[in-house]
Amino acid sequence: MITYAENFVASADGTKIGYRTLGSGPDVVLLHGAMESAHSHMGMARALADRFRVHLPDRRGRGASGPHPEGYGIHTEVADLAAVVGETSASRVFGVSEGGLIVLAAARELPAIRKIAVYEPALITEGTAYTSWLARYDREMADAKVADALVTSMTGLRLGPPAWFPRRLLTAATSVMMKSQDKKAVPGEPTMRQLAPTLHYTGLLLAEMTGQVHGFADVSADVLLLSASKGLSWLRPGFDALAEVLPGVARHEFAGLDHGGSGDPGKTNPGGKPEIVAAEVGRFFAAA
Repeated sequence: MITYAENFVASADGTKIGYRTLGSGPDVVLLHGAMESAHSHMGMARALADRFRVHLPDRRGRGASGPHPEGYGIHTEVADLAAVVGETSASRVFGVSEGGLIVLAAARELPAIRKIAVYEPALITEGTAYTSWLARYDREMADAKVADALVTSMTGLRLGPPAWFPRRLLTAATSVMMKSQDKKAVPGEPTMRQLAPTLHYTGLLLAEMTGQVHGFADVSADVLLLSASKGLSWLRPGFDALAEVLPGVARHEFAGLDHGGSGDPGKTNPGGKPEIVAAEVGRFFAAA
């Protein structure tokens, strides 16, 4: 088993950002998505650790990192990533889902980032269909109905069963899964209950970045856009739009993988195949 070191850096506003480091070689940062933490991509990190020195930040509100601030937005996430990139001298960065969106935004401002790989970046092209769940989610979280709030976000983001599936059954199953996780919780691995409050900021971020695709036309880094054949269909328009505007871009689709393909496999992510994603990302990062 490859062990990791725990490190910390201060973001621009002084907030502590924790990150894990393992391996040796050129520096690489792996940035997780929603309902994840640094722990979620340890499989991918270990698959890369024989060739790269890999850093896995906990985004705010998770693990070893500090809380979200008032006035949170994409600028917060970019500043946090900038702190890790500056501390580690990483020029290669990977991001998944909303983490991929953050990596793309950071590449506009940080010339030190030379290569980025993004897996199903969560860019919405237009409308509010995938952010309108936030108000109900906030009400349910305020009422301590965590399972209900998770189901609200899940259905709003089209991550759950078909719309005809009874909501009460989905809520009951989510509650059972949370209780099981709570009993088996281990240090360094946030549970669904602990991660649930971060979905408020996911909703804010998706809404802020909706329709912003043309702003990425000035990204100077080489970009690898990664998709999954069983991924989220509502992200495809944004993915295709990015492929049109990014100046230095290549595309790759993983046959048989879903939106969680880069994450570690488990009960909440049965389709995780991090070693497959790591192989493609490693080839891209290693190329001159």
